[in-house]
Amino acid sequence: MPNFTEKAICNSFVKLLNEKPLKQITVKDIVDDCGLNRNTFYYHFSDIPELIERIIKEDAERIIFENKKITSIKECINAIISFALKNRKAVLHIYRSVNRDIYEQYQWHICEYISTIFVEERLNGRIVSNTDKKVIIQYLKCMFFGILIDWLETGMKDGIHAYIDRISELKQGDFERIINRCEKI
Repeated sequence: MPNFTEKAICNSFVKLLNEKPLKQITVKDIVDDCGLNRNTFYYHFSDIPELIERIIKEDAERIIFENKKITSIKECINAIISFALKNRKAVLHIYRSVNRDIYEQYQWHICEYISTIFVEERLNGRIVSNTDKKVIIQYLKCMFFGILIDWLETGMKDGIHAYIDRISELKQGDFERIINRCEKI
């Protein structure tokens, strides 16, 4: 949990990222925005990439904390894109920067977590082999990550909710069929 000063730095950085590209933001911009001095910034963060990593990690932890139970594909995707929807420009600025790998790494982690929670919830006592369970989780993780990356690559165009609704419609019943094929009786 960040302290007050770290939270102020993070909030100022996200605010600035929503206004301009990452390469145009300096430590001076961040500290001027939140009313601190450079030394205070460097006391808490070694550089801007560390700040980015902290923000993304905290968002991943928030998503994990808020999503202990997920019962649909739609809920999975909505959880994964929640931060991006609230901070479109900031996420695109990070995604289009040299720090893209940090964002992708944490999103990959979130996709795996969300997929695991979804599979555990949907199995609900049904018995499938650990190998099949891992395959199902990997399949879902890749699908969710692919949807996210495709949306980012298109500039996070509006209509993502209609797209998610359509995917949910098309995938309806798929998971049950997969479990039936894997279930050990």
